[in-house]
Amino acid sequence: MEIAIRILLLVAGFVLLMKGADWFVDGASGIAQKLGIPELVVGLTIVAMGTSLPEAAVSIVAALKGSADITIGNVVGSNILNILIILGITSLIRVIPVQRSTVRYEIPFTIGVTVLLLFLGLMGHEVSRIEGGILWGFMILYLIYLWQMAKKGTKEESGEEKKKPIWLLVVMVLVGGAMIVFGSDVTVDAATTIAKIFGMSERFIGLTIVAFGTSLPELVTSVTAAIKGKSDIAMGNIVGSNIFNILFVIGTAALITPVAYEVTFAVDGFVAIATMVLLFLCVVKDQKLGRWGGVIMLAGYVGYFAYLIRP
Repeated sequence: MEIAIRILLLVAGFVLLMKGADWFVDGASGIAQKLGIPELVVGLTIVAMGTSLPEAAVSIVAALKGSADITIGNVVGSNILNILIILGITSLIRVIPVQRSTVRYEIPFTIGVTVLLLFLGLMGHEVSRIEGGILWGFMILYLIYLWQMAKKGTKEESGEEKKKPIWLLVVMVLVGGAMIVFGSDVTVDAATTIAKIFGMSERFIGLTIVAFGTSLPELVTSVTAAIKGKSDIAMGNIVGSNIFNILFVIGTAALITPVAYEVTFAVDGFVAIATMVLLFLCVVKDQKLGRWGGVIMLAGYVGYFAYLIRP
């Protein structure tokens, strides 16, 4: 009976996620056009940070409770899943054009901070408060970079967005974001309970079930954005979320309390780095992520999942 109830909650969570993402993308895109901010910047900031709220909440609370496996596992697992599953599925639905700045700056920066996290974790087997401050320092530099990008935008309104007042677009973002966060929370709780009933380990739950659940906002938002032809929001959402997860989520958790980095996460850290390098190789030539790239991404996750469930 409990499993049946949890499955019903999963369905309800997905409904909230889908509708919330629809409003969220439309609102964010409309705000970008009215304020003359490039959609890529909106994807890297408002959308990325909004869809990363579940990761932030889960990981910071887990750190406070001393469950480091959930804190690090959730972020690393989510980042791997963001690229391999979410971009993989999104690119199968529609080819995703990639901005030159994303190829030249944002993806390499994401690779860099992923390497930094692995280095900090292995060096002292924890991310200390000082190291959390270092991550936050890079977060500030990243925000300055985004501010410079935003100032280069040009104002251009079109279609439905022109008809909607900015207050309504803001409401759409807030309400849509709330539906996404609440829907993902319901989904994560249900999935985690089911996993524990079947005796799965905390590390496995963190790297898969919780990671997938907290990545649902990125999934539905990116897929919705791709379907609506907002490729900059789709790509910016994923790249921005990965940066935000490492610099803000782990950085904030470490400032509150040192976060232990288990040796078992070394492999997952290397997989996260390899995942970002794979994305870079798939888009560097043609500046787009095509369907073959999506197939490669999904195949990569199948291999990673097989590693996780090995005896």
